[in-house]
Amino acid sequence: MKYHFFNIHAQNPDSGQEALNTFCGQHRILAVEKQFVALGDNSFWSICVTTIDSTEKPNTAANKRPSVDYREVLNEQDFAVYAELRTLRKTLAEQEGVPAYALFTNEQLAEMVTRRTLTQTELASIEGIGKARLEKYGASFLNLLKTSLAKS
Repeated sequence: MKYHFFNIHAQNPDSGQEALNTFCGQHRILAVEKQFVALGDNSFWSICVTTIDSTEKPNTAANKRPSVDYREVLNEQDFAVYAELRTLRKTLAEQEGVPAYALFTNEQLAEMVTRRTLTQTELASIEGIGKARLEKYGASFLNLLKTSLAKS
């Protein structure tokens, strides 16, 4: 895992934005964190992009995992909860301007449902969910899980 930092000036974002978009298109992105730094005319967005180390080029067939149809893997009730989690993930990702998988992967969402995850500790035990994701998104996803799993 590697960290890459970008600054995009608020008044003239074009060159920084282009560099960030080009970079993201060429790497396997694990997470994106952003912070606005207000300095008057010198204000900018500070962006940290976490990538997955790989000696192979990203987006090649060799790097892609086989697609899983969770309708077939999960029972009807679990799939309904999984679908709600995906909707929440999509909403939060759109609000933050990051790809949905930067929050949680489909596999992690399915694992939340099958494990009947209801606590921060249980959520943290899922592979790939670290402290930052837990602090940032854990409460929202756990609230939905508690409500939805109680119904099923």
